[in-house]
Amino acid sequence: MTYVKTLDHVGITVSDLDTAIAFFETLGLELEGRMFLEGQFVDDVIGIPDSRSEIAVLKAPSGGAGVELSCFVRPDHEPGSPEALSTVVGIRNVAFEVTDLRGAVERLAADGYGLVGEIGEYENSWRMTYVRGPEGIIVALAERLS
Repeated sequence: MTYVKTLDHVGITVSDLDTAIAFFETLGLELEGRMFLEGQFVDDVIGIPDSRSEIAVLKAPSGGAGVELSCFVRPDHEPGSPEALSTVVGIRNVAFEVTDLRGAVERLAADGYGLVGEIGEYENSWRMTYVRGPEGIIVALAERLS
């Protein structure tokens, strides 16, 4: 039996919602909505009593799954490791197919975001790299070569 119908979103907790939104908008995602969440339903789902967070959902122009950014008002957020490598247990990266990998990398570099490693090519079919965004978020960018 298959339980999953579709992938809806990937959630990322951040301490600076505006900066994270701007980063993903630079990549071409569009802000779908932004709101505060609190109350018994949220407390039950996330298991944190009396929580309050502000969330923003961004999606690619072509649709599909979204990126949900959450910034907690209460309780205080717990800092992560902004220098974490791919070997750290947890979500490794959020990946996007792009039309101009080098252009995207140059645009993000202008905002101060750098590569984790280098740009690599796989069998003349894909060009790919990791970029470290705000708060250590690793974003994989891949361009199909054809």
